[in-house]
Amino acid sequence: MSARRCRYCDQQFQPSPCHPQQTTCSQPICQQRRRADNRKQKLLSDPEYRQVCRESARKWRADHPGYWQQYRATHPSAAERNCARQRQRDRRHRLLHLANNNSALDLKSSAAGVWLVGPAAVDLANNNLASAQVIILQGPPRKPPVSEVSCKQHLSGVAPALA
Repeated sequence: MSARRCRYCDQQFQPSPCHPQQTTCSQPICQQRRRADNRKQKLLSDPEYRQVCRESARKWRADHPGYWQQYRATHPSAAERNCARQRQRDRRHRLLHLANNNSALDLKSSAAGVWLVGPAAVDLANNNLASAQVIILQGPPRKPPVSEVSCKQHLSGVAPALA
């Protein structure tokens, strides 16, 4: 059997005689990526498997009701990192919604130009509906309104509206 290149690390390897169709080397990181890719593909293609996974997660959460509150209390840096990432996902979602907003069709006749400025401008790259130019300036950071709280974690004993 001839040597092959691993699809993840691009290193040559000798396939197993028992598995001649092998496409991934035996390094643990490559095998981990192969398993993760297979699971993602299975979740996309098999609705029954997807449902079983959902039910399994629900069952685990029901069997361990206070786990995440306890985890966040004992791992404050992980909880803060999660809140920051959720805020970033929420901001990206709002920008993508803005970029795909097709209510700007009347602006096509405008002679203005577009200048996208700031780190969030990358998410507006698909906005090709108007030939107008808009300047987006990133202002100083501000606290989001109480109603837009992304992170569900609240201080113990403090009502969510007061946090």
